[in-house]
Amino acid sequence: MRKIVLVYGLIAGVILGAMFFVTAPLWDNGTLNFDNAMYVGYGTMVVSLSLVFFGVKSYRDNHKNGIITFGQGFKVGILITLIACLLYALSWELAYHTVSKGFTAEMSKHYEQEIRKNAANEVEMKEKLEQSKKEMELYDSSFIFRFTITFLVEVFPVGLLITLITAALLRNKNFLPASEPA
Repeated sequence: MRKIVLVYGLIAGVILGAMFFVTAPLWDNGTLNFDNAMYVGYGTMVVSLSLVFFGVKSYRDNHKNGIITFGQGFKVGILITLIACLLYALSWELAYHTVSKGFTAEMSKHYEQEIRKNAANEVEMKEKLEQSKKEMELYDSSFIFRFTITFLVEVFPVGLLITLITAALLRNKNFLPASEPA
């Protein structure tokens, strides 16, 4: 199990982490922005974390004789997810200090525009602007806060969902059964 978890987790994590460096020029030239980058980011997460499915299936077919419980599938899948999420968060830290310098300032401007556009009144706008300013300062100054947000809020929920779906599907031995040796 260890080898499967490491191989699939590392591949998924490398794909996730590479996204920051591949898309940085697209941010710089304006192709990606805060309105459309979410689709690219979450699309990449779903594609790369689909390796959870393939890792659990490989474990089921090659090490469990084609039969796996939900708990066993969940364990393999969540370990793959954790490795991928760790690499994703570490890659963001590297990108944040290299190819994505100034991201916090741009994100802050974007949120400020959204708050000004959507606030119900002046009081609400001022409160939300102040809260946003505090959050951006914390995000910019605290590795722990930034890492935690990146890991737990951005990518982990996607991996958890894929892990749950995978474990539920693959516990059925008739769902994509292992092929018989020739």
